[in-house]
Amino acid sequence: MSTATPEFSALKKAGLQRSATVTGGQGQGTQAPGEGFALSIAHREVAKLDFEHAHDSHDVEIGLGLVAAKRASLMGRGPQLGDVRVAMAIFGLSEDVVVGHDLVAPFVGLAHSYVAQRRFVDAVSSEDLRADPLDSSH
Repeated sequence: MSTATPEFSALKKAGLQRSATVTGGQGQGTQAPGEGFALSIAHREVAKLDFEHAHDSHDVEIGLGLVAAKRASLMGRGPQLGDVRVAMAIFGLSEDVVVGHDLVAPFVGLAHSYVAQRRFVDAVSSEDLRADPLDSSH
């Protein structure tokens, strides 16, 4: 992509200096429009859950938002409520159960470690995210 010639001695805008090819792979993430909205949706859905220890809710919220964003990017669109609900179903979270230590275990520490977040999201397979665990016909 070419940009307009900058004024004399002016540098190009930093956002225009990247490669046009998208990199991928382990730890690189997946890009989708508005991925941050998945965190907003996850925040609302996690608020409906009953936690054995309230301090665990933030790690779960981050984890669900990240997985929902990955699912949305695999579908080629921005995140939706259904993405968060699929993420919740994958991890066995629902409003019907008290979220205790066993259900929180995969999420522990996610709110405070980017490396843990990348590892967590990479561990969720694309096939699991493309399948709809909410669909009872499977």
